[in-house]
Amino acid sequence: MSRPEHQAPAEIVYNDSEAKKYTVNTRIQAIQADMSYRALELLNLPEDKCCYLLDIGCGSGLSSEVLEDEGHVWVGVDISPSMLEVAKERDIQGDMFLQDIGDGFGFRPGTFDGAISISVIQWLCNADKKYHNPKKRLTRFFSTLYSALARGARAVFQFYPENPDQVELIVGSAMKCGFTGGLVVDYPNSSKAKKFYLCLFAGFADNPSNSPSLPKGLGAEGEDEPRSSVDYAYERMKERRRKGKKSRVPIKDRNWVLHKKEVARKKGKTNVPKDSKYTGRKRRVRF
Repeated sequence: MSRPEHQAPAEIVYNDSEAKKYTVNTRIQAIQADMSYRALELLNLPEDKCCYLLDIGCGSGLSSEVLEDEGHVWVGVDISPSMLEVAKERDIQGDMFLQDIGDGFGFRPGTFDGAISISVIQWLCNADKKYHNPKKRLTRFFSTLYSALARGARAVFQFYPENPDQVELIVGSAMKCGFTGGLVVDYPNSSKAKKFYLCLFAGFADNPSNSPSLPKGLGAEGEDEPRSSVDYAYERMKERRRKGKKSRVPIKDRNWVLHKKEVARKKGKTNVPKDSKYTGRKRRVRF
């Protein structure tokens, strides 16, 4: 099957019909969830902190749902209006912007605690328009992303490189913009399960002597079978219990519920329940 980025620009490939097909495909949902959990694992975020994350190429919100399920707040950007419209119809909880990432970001410096991207950055290696220059677009993308990340934050990109030259172009562009880190390859000896993750570090949180080390790829030490999203979620839960840490403060509290109800009313929905003293109440477990 031909690569999607060779067919047409992303905003054309993922039109209204393709965006809906992509989102309801159960196989794609499972693959997106697996790669999103892996990217989140590589971010190495604090277990007891709700982080503010950027989802680059969020699409219809399949990867963003993983961030939300893990208790984080996120902002998404995507170039496809149809994908964002599907996300809106699915009532995905997060702020989303229509944006060509090759034009760079306009966020304030140090805004995000981390960033993930699933199956996106290889699109920047294409020149879909006459004025597109892949090297300049990658430089613009990585330089503005570096500025938008807090010092010491990580950015993890899962991508499908077409050839070694494309890998060199992407990694080299990131390093020239100040990032450190490198490529993490899961299951390098498997033609089916092999996955590429670019793990980048935006400076150092305290001092350069405590520089983070690049994580190891899965399958490098005899691990044969890829883990599923269920395995990732279960392992993270076990790890929290083992450390004895308190669970995160839920972001879906009373204020969150009130905000969502107000948004629904502004959209003209008539079946929104009225506010009361019981709104957002934590219900007692019945045995």
